Amino acid sequence: MSGLTAFVLGATGETGKELLNILASNKAFTRIAVIGRRKLELNEEKFANVEQKVVDFENLEDYGVEFEGFGIGYCCLGTTRGKSGASGFVKVDRDYVVKSAQLAKQGGCKQFHLVTAQGSNKNSWFLYPRTKGEVEEKVTEMGFDKLCIYRPGLLLCDRQETRIPEKVLRVVVGSIDRWRKVSISTKAVAQAMVNCTLKPISDNSVDILEHYQIFNMSQDD
Repeated sequence: MSGLTAFVLGATGETGKELLNILASNKAFTRIAVIGRRKLELNEEKFANVEQKVVDFENLEDYGVEFEGFGIGYCCLGTTRGKSGASGFVKVDRDYVVKSAQLAKQGGCKQFHLVTAQGSNKNSWFLYPRTKGEVEEKVTEMGFDKLCIYRPGLLLCDRQETRIPEKVLRVVVGSIDRWRKVSISTKAVAQAMVNCTLKPISDNSVDILEHYQIFNMSQDD
């Protein structure tokens, strides 16, 4: 497989960063774009085949052209309720994602990869899993030729903004969760996304990868 074109949403997040690194070093991808609210500081040599597109997520309908010409879309957009509040969380994790997916579909995108979370459920009483379940449903209804949804558990990373208790939790869980039944690294999630692109796990139009499936797919070279 070669000559692939792809865009990445959420490249400032930990999973998105790992994904961009993997894509930039994979010769199967000839055109890669980062779509975000600001430009990133990227090594020009390492990311020579990466273009950056700055958009206003509050007015995404004005940026449809930026989503045109890509066969594959990767979405790692996300925030936290603690950082953005309840309404801000829903806006980023659901509304921005849905609008971006719509523009991608209109722009000719055939394959869409979406990171949500373990336990996603549109009928949940709790905001986090309900929001994730809602976005899964809305994107599924768009009818991409191929949609892959990833539901990882606790993500292990070195997030700069992580509070001390959260950082301690990640270290403890990472050390005792030897078989990765609860936790998974952001790098593994990103690798699974690329592997699923290059080696589809099924002929289904929609594939949902639960935590353990993501881990297994990340090991597939």
